[in-house]
Amino acid sequence: MVQIIIGVLLLVAFFGLIVYAFRGGNLMLGMLIMAIIWASLSIIGFLTIKDPSFVSANKALINTSLADHLKAVFQSGPESWGPTLVNFIFGAWFGRVMLKTGIASKIIKLTVELGGDKPVVTSIMLSIVTTFVFSSMFGAGAVVAIGVIVFPILLSLGIPKKTALVSFMLAVGAGLYINPVIFSQYKMFYLDSNGNETVSYDSQYLQWGFIALAVQLLIAIIYTIVFSRKKRQVHQWASPMPKNGTGATEGNKVPGIALITPFVPVVLAIAFGLPVIFGFLVAGFFALAVCGFMRTWKGTAEVFNKTFYDGVIDTAPLMGFMLIIPMFNAASSLAVPYFQSLLGGIIPNSTLVVALAFAIIAPLGLFRGPLTLAGAGSATLGILKSLNFSPHFLFALMYAPTVTMNISSDITQSWIIWGINYTKVETKDYLKSSAPTGWIITAILSAATFFIYG
Repeated sequence: MVQIIIGVLLLVAFFGLIVYAFRGGNLMLGMLIMAIIWASLSIIGFLTIKDPSFVSANKALINTSLADHLKAVFQSGPESWGPTLVNFIFGAWFGRVMLKTGIASKIIKLTVELGGDKPVVTSIMLSIVTTFVFSSMFGAGAVVAIGVIVFPILLSLGIPKKTALVSFMLAVGAGLYINPVIFSQYKMFYLDSNGNETVSYDSQYLQWGFIALAVQLLIAIIYTIVFSRKKRQVHQWASPMPKNGTGATEGNKVPGIALITPFVPVVLAIAFGLPVIFGFLVAGFFALAVCGFMRTWKGTAEVFNKTFYDGVIDTAPLMGFMLIIPMFNAASSLAVPYFQSLLGGIIPNSTLVVALAFAIIAPLGLFRGPLTLAGAGSATLGILKSLNFSPHFLFALMYAPTVTMNISSDITQSWIIWGINYTKVETKDYLKSSAPTGWIITAILSAATFFIYG
């Protein structure tokens, strides 16, 4: 009974966070409080619950000391995101180099000229290209690197900031549906009791994966077309601009060869499998060299220091938030047994009913909730596994809210927070568009999951 009460309290806190976020509350502080609440309730339960069945099912967690639980949530969690933070910093530096050299503004000018009087067509082409890129690339640094190019173009074309942000993040997420890296990350949730894989990156998955990609990309395009017509206001730049406009050095000429710079990290990663940070360094110094910023050692050192400093400043608010998110992720793993106790007895074992339920309650994939494997979804998955659904059905069922509701639409996703800061869109305004759009996509994919695997 106590575990049920704790499960209810966890859900109450979860819905409280949603209300708080929709009212425009500070999300970094909100996530920290949520991590504290979820961790505290879970640990209290481990220390007090004497139910034999609960104790037997959760021996490892119950036998873990209080100090180790706190270390897992508040120490190991933030430390585990070190590599992601490093990618962000180098991505931000690369973005600053693109500004300093004038390459970004040059690309914007050329794109606007090519787009002519058809900005929606240009934005659709950018969505398709972005999806293609992220079918292979993954990670916050990659999103930042592409975002610092795509956002200025979209905004210069007159696409509203919120529309540009939502469509770009949906395009990124669409590519992830066939991305082998993220697939490998989440297939680990589906190992059998002997540690063997039950789902593979093969034709059986990809038939659904390509459908998911197409659905999300199509919705992103439709969203862009519909909401670009309502209000069009040209923005020269989305981030704070230095006095000379785009941040480029006054009078600096950008040679044609410099325009390949944004594609260098992508090509090096996809074609040659080289590290993203290495790609940023190669592309960044290539840009500085061909644009005449490396004529002297002293000048090179000064521009390197300045662009790195500015890049770190750009990402400073984001870094704080990114160090809080892992705390909540770790706290959500402690909450798994309580969600199992609360929801385990009421979930039906019909694929049709379960797929329909996922379509209806898809927003629970937001805020690291019980429908996303990037949050508390492992509890839901554990319950569904006990009902003997096929692994492919369960994988697709959970993958849609994980990729679409969480990774593509949720303000707890690191690169979405970066995008919100970069474009200066209010979090509540973003959620008002991203949540219903993601809900529609997830509902469609739940239906596809039933018809393919159900």
